[in-house]
Amino acid sequence: MFVLDPRLQQDTWVLGDFALCQLLLSRDANYPWFILVPRRAEVSELFDLSLDDQHLLWQETTQLAEALKRSYGADKMNVATLGNVVSQMHMHVIVRQLDDVAWPAPVWGKCPAVAYTDAQVQAIRARVRNLHLEGFQEAADVA
Repeated sequence: MFVLDPRLQQDTWVLGDFALCQLLLSRDANYPWFILVPRRAEVSELFDLSLDDQHLLWQETTQLAEALKRSYGADKMNVATLGNVVSQMHMHVIVRQLDDVAWPAPVWGKCPAVAYTDAQVQAIRARVRNLHLEGFQEAADVA
């Protein structure tokens, strides 16, 4: 049975679900930082997923990254799976701008996290809704 890692629960808001992945928003307002988590039990590595799930993960990741790049006018999209702190398989999809606080360095540990306001979270929820992502079902409540 799939259970979201407690650290991800603490550090994110659930935005909704794709066919495979739960879509999360990082609580760090320094960057539009999204996380896809395959809803599969005991998966810590990409290769732990079936080949079909690997393909679906890549489809969902690509669709999200392309839509976010257009929506935010991103200079670069950072897409990565690390799992050094949270071993549960998850894919980071981070919108980067030439003028963001960490550019050109990686976002991890570069700057202290900045909290979102409720209004900012709702604006991101609306932005994601307006992306019209195929197969995405919005969560009932984000904040």
